[in-house]
Amino acid sequence: MKFGKRIAMALTVVGLSGIFLAACGSNSKDSSSSSNDASGKVTAVGSTALQPLVEKASSQFKTDNPKANLTVQGGGSGTGLSQVQSGAVQIGNSDIFAEQQEGIHPDKLVDHKVAVVGMAPVVNKDVGVKNVTMDQLRQIFTGKITNWKQLGGKNEKISVINRAKGSGTRATFENAVLQQDDKPVEAQEQDSNGTVQKVVAQTPGSISYLAFAYVNKDLQELSIDHVQPNYKNVSTNKWKIWSYEHMYTKGQPKGLTKKFINYVLSDSVQKSLVSKLGYYSINGMKVKMGSDGQVESK
Repeated sequence: MKFGKRIAMALTVVGLSGIFLAACGSNSKDSSSSSNDASGKVTAVGSTALQPLVEKASSQFKTDNPKANLTVQGGGSGTGLSQVQSGAVQIGNSDIFAEQQEGIHPDKLVDHKVAVVGMAPVVNKDVGVKNVTMDQLRQIFTGKITNWKQLGGKNEKISVINRAKGSGTRATFENAVLQQDDKPVEAQEQDSNGTVQKVVAQTPGSISYLAFAYVNKDLQELSIDHVQPNYKNVSTNKWKIWSYEHMYTKGQPKGLTKKFINYVLSDSVQKSLVSKLGYYSINGMKVKMGSDGQVESK
């Protein structure tokens, strides 16, 4: 009888131990899951060239982190830099280095380069021109060439569409194409890549410039000196109109801001989403650019 009681007690202990271990395992798993579930609120503002990538990355990030509140807005690089510097937002998206923007103190900001963007001159499809020299492009945007007939195209007045001052896309384009003392031609200005895309497609004789991701079948992109605008040529600086895409923070990022930037730099974004959306991974570049615009081999 005593032997039977001992067996019963042993089985009870084993059973309780199993329940205890199972409970510990369950609690451990739940704890691990919650620790990976990022939460908080982050607002990223700025470059419209970078906006599609940040929006898509934030959408994917929120799928795995439903408690994360991420807001992405455009407004241009100048806006992104000024707002992150003032502390109004957590991330300032920019096509240009902070050093290149008037009124910005780069020593107060931390630069996170997340991609490379190429930019191409684009024209309305009716102009009849597919290639220009760099000097001809410069003369168009300084008002010295005013008719497509001068470039072998249609006898039609050139209508220049510029980006607004403070646009990182405009700064990148002008730094690559214009010379230091050049004065840009007076032209209508648009505040985003998306608007430029639509205006050029609908305006006969028009020319502007766009991030590669915004060039579509409704537009004619121009080669320069017979060099095609593509990332193979960007990676070696053979195509010279390109810039890094920066996500600036005021000081070192923390919490959700840090986790989201790390996600954008992760393989899951860099090896698929970046190229899918028309950008180029910084890991594929064979050259590097400094804040002074000088390019050298890595």
